[in-house]
Amino acid sequence: MKFKGRARIIPGVFLLLGLLLIALDILILVRYGVAPGFVVAVFTLFYFLVLGVLYFSLRQAFLGEMVNFATEYGQIQRVLLRELDLPYAVLDDTGLMLWCNTAFERATRAEKDTQFRISELFADIKPEMFPAEEGEDVEVASDFNGMNYKILLRRISLEHMTGPSELFDGAREDSALFAMYLYDETALQLAIREVDDQSLVAGLIYMDNYDEAMETVEEVRRSLLSALIDRKVNRYVATGDGICRKIEKDKYFVVMTKKACQALMESRFEILEDVKTVSIGNEMSMTLSIGIGYGGLSYAQNYEFARNAIDLALGRGGDQAVVKTPQDIAYFGGKSQKAEKNTRVKARVKAHALREIITAAESVIVMGHRIGDVDSFGACVGIYRIAKALERKCHIVLNDVTTSTQPLVDLFKDNPDYESDMIIGSQEALTKVGDSTAVVVVDVNRPSITDCPDLLHMSKTIVVFDHHRAGTEVIENATLSYVEPYASSTSEMVSEIMQYIGDNIRVTPSEANCLYSGIMIDTNNFVQKTGVRTFEAAAYLRRSGADVTVVRKLFRENVDEYKAKADAVSQAEIYKGAYAISTCQGEGITSPTIIGAQAANELLNIKGVKASFICTEYQNMIFVSARSIDEVNVQIIMERLGGGGHLNIAGCQMEETSVEEAIAVIKRTLDAMIEAGELE
Repeated sequence: MKFKGRARIIPGVFLLLGLLLIALDILILVRYGVAPGFVVAVFTLFYFLVLGVLYFSLRQAFLGEMVNFATEYGQIQRVLLRELDLPYAVLDDTGLMLWCNTAFERATRAEKDTQFRISELFADIKPEMFPAEEGEDVEVASDFNGMNYKILLRRISLEHMTGPSELFDGAREDSALFAMYLYDETALQLAIREVDDQSLVAGLIYMDNYDEAMETVEEVRRSLLSALIDRKVNRYVATGDGICRKIEKDKYFVVMTKKACQALMESRFEILEDVKTVSIGNEMSMTLSIGIGYGGLSYAQNYEFARNAIDLALGRGGDQAVVKTPQDIAYFGGKSQKAEKNTRVKARVKAHALREIITAAESVIVMGHRIGDVDSFGACVGIYRIAKALERKCHIVLNDVTTSTQPLVDLFKDNPDYESDMIIGSQEALTKVGDSTAVVVVDVNRPSITDCPDLLHMSKTIVVFDHHRAGTEVIENATLSYVEPYASSTSEMVSEIMQYIGDNIRVTPSEANCLYSGIMIDTNNFVQKTGVRTFEAAAYLRRSGADVTVVRKLFRENVDEYKAKADAVSQAEIYKGAYAISTCQGEGITSPTIIGAQAANELLNIKGVKASFICTEYQNMIFVSARSIDEVNVQIIMERLGGGGHLNIAGCQMEETSVEEAIAVIKRTLDAMIEAGELE
């Protein structure tokens, strides 16, 4: 065995000293003579003799001591690693645990010297997560036995660890072991959760129908009704150690902790139903809208979230709570239909604002949603008439003409009373939009499903008219937004607006028929969501020349469509005794989605059916039409599937899904919501 490295220095030093003695002997011999030189030579010879004896006699003993030390040192290292307080384990590339120390055994309660897959302990750890290169660490957060761990995985290449051996050929370049470290972060996570739970939440509570409810009570009892509502709201907030302050006669500002807010969310805001029980002779129950915001970077941002949430709650019809965070929006309640307001003050104010916007613009482009329906097109025609009455150029964007809208479109095509470019496609619309163009969106408030979403990015002036409940995705930065969920249709809203635009507006019979058709279709021949203002709008259109007989003839079905609708109804499955689910075959039908919606309406005529769902395959997507009368809110069901709509008229679209898979998703959603108590 040869020494190398620092061990070679020791014999080298003694040899160098011997050479120096020889040089000194020669120098003395030349300078001082033979006698002194002989003495030094004898000493040098004695030095080399002793050095040789020591080297050959003690060499084996020295090497033995080194081996003993190395053995004992390795054993000490092994004991230290075994007893290290940090849980440590060695895995192979398949996740099989080869070795672990005592701390790892205590933390995971693993049996000593037992081999198993690490995924059996930590389901979050998969072999494909292991680091691919040496020096690259992977961190994973995982829970085990109620403890929170940060797991560090480190790659150890075997190629650099194994040297020449008579037993092994040598490691491959890609072969490696993986060191696994467990860092207990339970206390840290608990502290973080405690701090997070104590963070403040901002909230706003509005009384939806304060004025209307007060009008149904004797004047001497009004203060008592208000006091009872105040007490219920204050007590409810106080249960979560929150602070509630009344900022207006029908508005409250709320501050509470996040933990208390989450408790209210788990109870699904019981105050929404509890406040309806307050009765001192009032004919109309009081309802609340709640907007909560938390998770922002500051209290000011939480308050802004609360303002956005209360706007969403009111836009969706009230009687519900909306909780907004930077990542998500949660909805609670919203089971009742918003009461219709008899006053038209808001419609008059919106009409005057619309008049100013159109007057200030050079041209107007109006569009509805994709695959436009009768209500969408009817509202577009109404806005077109308003723009023409104000002497502005106007275009209607319509890409897909369905069988339901075809009879209405034919009223204007090749009609000498209307311009040839009255109805245009998206591409042509993009060439006509400019800085002074006003874009009016009707019957939709989700930008992604408008007929031409790019128009919203190119115009500085955007107006929205819609009667659907607002969802998470809304058109932002609208100059004018008029969203009324209680309205039966957008055509009804536009018909009201037209009456306040000015005296010079003259609606033609064809335009009146379009608007009347929109109201008639969306109300299912005036049997759904009809109120006083619905019939007043219809009366205005009748006075303007709408012909009921003509409208009825426009929407007669051909035999194939009638058979498809009848087939969808006949094949319906009554799920859980209350939910009718069926499919509509679209082969040979121009607009199968319209037939699906009609079939969903027909299924509501079956006794015991609370809601109906029709799945229609069209344009490589599954269109789901959901309908109900009053017992089930189909909007919240469709929102679970990425759609939306009204309390009793809603829908959604599913991509890369078969009809069978869509039906299965609907059933799972119904099961989950019934179990959670969201559906009665």
